[in-house]
Formats: sequence, C-alpha cells, structure tokens
Amino acid sequence: MKHLFIINPVAGGRDATEEISAKVRAAFEGRSDPYEIYVTRGPRDATRKIRIEAAGEDEVRVYACGGDGTFNECVNGAANQPHVAICPFPTGTGNDFCRMFGSDAGLFLDLEALLEGSVHEIDLIACNGNYSANICSVGIDARIGTEVHKYSSLPLIGGKGGYIVSAVVNAFKGIATGMHVRCGSYDTQGKHSLVCACNGRYYGGGFNPSRDAKLDDGLLDIYIVKKVSLLTFARCVGKYAKGLADNYPQFITHVRGTDLYIEFDREDVINLDGEGIPATSVSIHLVPKALRLIVPRGLGGGTENPPLSL
Repeated sequence: MKHLFIINPVAGGRDATEEISAKVRAAFEGRSDPYEIYVTRGPRDATRKIRIEAAGEDEVRVYACGGDGTFNECVNGAANQPHVAICPFPTGTGNDFCRMFGSDAGLFLDLEALLEGSVHEIDLIACNGNYSANICSVGIDARIGTEVHKYSSLPLIGGKGGYIVSAVVNAFKGIATGMHVRCGSYDTQGKHSLVCACNGRYYGGGFNPSRDAKLDDGLLDIYIVKKVSLLTFARCVGKYAKGLADNYPQFITHVRGTDLYIEFDREDVINLDGEGIPATSVSIHLVPKALRLIVPRGLGGGTENPPLSL
C-alpha cells in the first residue's frame, strides 16, 4: 500500500510545504509502507496525479493537504476508483468538510490517527461532469463562496474576514437569480436567492444549512430559497447558517432526493466545495458509495448526530 500526500502550496494563504513534509517524514520513521509527497503545480493537478496512481493495481491512500478546494480536486481523482482511498489533511481557509465531525475534526490533522484509520464508503454529488463530497450550491451563496479568495488575501482581512466582505459585496450586487428548479415532483420557476444541495453539512466557512445530512445515506438535503429582500436576507441568513432553515417555510423549501435540475435565465456560477464553475444549467445526481474515505482512528464521538453511519 502506497501513501500519497498531495500538498497545495497556496492553500490557506501561505506555503506550508516544508512544515507538512517534515510531519510526514517523522510519521513514517520506522514504517515500511512507501510514501510520496507531491506538491501541486496548478488547478486540477491533484486530480490528474491521483488518476495516474489509480491506474495501477496497488492500494493507494491519498491525503489532501490543503483546503476544501484541494480536497475537491482529490475527490474528483478518486471517485469510483476501487483501489484509492482519500481524506483531508486540512490546512486551508474554510476546511468545511472536516467541520461536520465536531470535536473529532482535529483527528484529520493527526497523522498517526489517519495512517491507522479505516476506510468507509460515502456518497458523492455528480454535478455537470464534476464531483463533490460535501455541498453544491447556486445563487448568492455560490457567488460569495467562490469569490472569497478575492478578499481573504487582502491585508487585515484574512480567511474568515474574506467571507464577510464577499457576502456584503455580493448582497449589494443583487440577491436573486431567475431559475427553473426541479427535484422529483417539486417544480418551480421564478426568482430565487439560492439553491443548496447537501451531502455534507458545512460550507462557506462555517454555514451549516443541514444539521442532519449524512455522507452515506443515499439522499441529499436540498434547500430552495425564494427571492427575498436585502433586509430579509440579512435577518434570516444567520438562522440559515445555523441549521434553522426549516423555521422559515415561507421563504425556504426543504426537500430530500437524489436528483436536482436547475436552469438559469443567464450564466451564473456553481459552487462545488468552494470551487466555482460557470454554467447556464445544473444537473445534479447523487452517486451512492462512490468514494472511499479514510476515517481516522478514534472518530465517532465528536458529535451527537454523526455524519457517518459507522
């Protein structure tokens, strides 16, 4: 079995390559398994590297050293690969995938716990030819999430501040977009503020629309938000971010399903785990058990409602 450490040198706003490499070398002292430290050179390089490794017959365990975007690239390389298992080693800005594990989230930064971890199959969101392990969204939250890096690197703002600035800027650009949304028997057309499909629970640097989504239950929690005023958006967004969307049925429809289709009246952006994809339409399908996730040793007690059925 080979261990592959994918390092994104620009994740989190600083190059942590040497720091991570030193931890990896120390963790493998006395271990016989081969390992490789691979530093990405640009967008989708992690996806390409994993697909090359997956062409062999040996088991490969991949550790995505970066943020949610780095993990997403690794997910797209490892999806439906029977010899590849992956996990995040979170060193980025948001690290939202790990956040859903509560007080156990720190185990994903414990190399010993990861190296001695088990493998658990989870579902994936397939969206317009790409995969997401966590959350896919469109509308104002997608624009906020995919533009955050414009602001988080500015002096005195930083990672979390970047989300706040991006939210303010995009709110004043306009809340709603024309959409035709279909999910099962649900069919609506008109102006909508956002649509969010949750396989996981957190996105956008800590927004938690679904408290109950599970990575392996074969269903998506989907939230469809009607057009609202700037004042209503400001009043409700905090509740939505805390998993209280169901408190606003007059604005937010919550459905569960496996398929979602959206058509925009003009080109907009899709947010897949923090990565932006321009599109005029969205086709989402849940793919059961499509990814092998490395579960760190000791995971399980960090939240009363765990996101995995271990």
